Amino acid sequence: MTHRHGWGLAAVAVAGLMGSTLVSAVPAAAVHGGVPGDFNGDGYKDAVLPAPGADVAGKEAAGAVVVLYGSKTGLAASHRKTLTQNSSGVPGTAEKNDMFGYATATADLNRDGYADLVVGSPYEDTTGGTNRGAVTVLWGSGSGLTSGTSLPASAYQGLEPLYFGLDIAATSGSSGAKTEVLVGSWHGSALFTGPFSRTGSYGASAVADYSWAGSVALGDFDGDGAQDHVNVTFGQSGETGGQVVIDPEDDDLSDDLPVYQTEGNGRIPATGDLNGDGYADLVVGDPEDPDTPGVDGALGGRVLVWYGSARGIAKDAPPVQITQNTPSVPGASEEGDSFGAGLAVADLNRDGLADIVVGSPYEDLAEGRAGQVTVIPGRATGALGTGSYSFSQDTAGVPGASEDDDFFGTTVSVGDVNKDGRPELFVGAAGENNYTGAVWVFPGGSSRPVATGSKLFTAASVGLTQQSGTLLGGNGLLWVI
Repeated sequence: MTHRHGWGLAAVAVAGLMGSTLVSAVPAAAVHGGVPGDFNGDGYKDAVLPAPGADVAGKEAAGAVVVLYGSKTGLAASHRKTLTQNSSGVPGTAEKNDMFGYATATADLNRDGYADLVVGSPYEDTTGGTNRGAVTVLWGSGSGLTSGTSLPASAYQGLEPLYFGLDIAATSGSSGAKTEVLVGSWHGSALFTGPFSRTGSYGASAVADYSWAGSVALGDFDGDGAQDHVNVTFGQSGETGGQVVIDPEDDDLSDDLPVYQTEGNGRIPATGDLNGDGYADLVVGDPEDPDTPGVDGALGGRVLVWYGSARGIAKDAPPVQITQNTPSVPGASEEGDSFGAGLAVADLNRDGLADIVVGSPYEDLAEGRAGQVTVIPGRATGALGTGSYSFSQDTAGVPGASEDDDFFGTTVSVGDVNKDGRPELFVGAAGENNYTGAVWVFPGGSSRPVATGSKLFTAASVGLTQQSGTLLGGNGLLWVI
């Protein structure tokens, strides 16, 4: 199987700023935005701002995660906690290019009422070798995230994985046994099931019997109460993205090839019930321009939607395609927009239907590759696209201004941090301020997030003062597309 590594100019620029050799060494994998969670049990969700390029105690790109505590008045840079592998209670030691915070996921794993944070350090060197990777669970408590344990790479049963922790998905199920963490790596995804405990124990682990799980997601597509496991492989030669595989552990792999969705491919998955039928739907961002127009992908990028049902999602089910040329979607499909590079699915307008949040970090506005974010509301009936809207740094009320290579929309996520029932929209821009990065928080309005009152958090504002390469908010797909 031939894999495509579409390293773009952004990857070269970031690696150059960081002074590292990562460009020729790392695989291509998607990264989701940090999802808020109530880590200290005060009733307010706390924001997660990963900074995988942060220097720690002189160790370049050791990585950090900044938690901004939620409150009735929202978020403040002064009300924060910064976690690294040098923090008390966190396993490991900060080392050069560990990139702690490269991937994160939020869920109450031990079902004690406190959200927990799962953090990937895919370039961690271990006794097994270079870039084996590590995954840390930071346990919530009345004092917030103060202790951690590791999820073991030994789940791979003798095979030492590479880049363990490239992407992570987690969910707190209806019971401890249905609580799950899915971890991507170069050697396939590892599934950990509960019950989990803060001592580091868990119920069981399993590894899908094939390689190259670049990005992962969880969702119940057939309504049976159990999570389905989505794996998106690394990019395939001649295609815009990787293969989209659902429940690879159920496949007949006698030919060493996974059974994948035959119609469509992509880079980054997310799940949620878009039409309110009680079944989770699968959304995949496919942001790259096609090698052969009309055969694969879409100019400027696309988002694909597979609807769940009582039968789940058939492997030959045709997805719904959404682009910037879809009616009512803002903008127009143009070469290199990267529509679909950032992706989240959540109910922003509180109508009971999940909405699709799409980042287009390479979108040209007044400046080149300034970036834009588009929200596509879920619909019980009719075509997706109606009611869509967008934000950029040029939107009135948004702090800052669009500049070349800001990459606004690198990552996106959603969470209610002031407990008003109106979820906030989080947007990362990895290229902002010499790749130190930034995160915008759009407050929830009466029917959707609004620009008025939005806040900007830069790396410097949360105490990360290096001059380049911090990547606050995460690097998303910038090292891929």
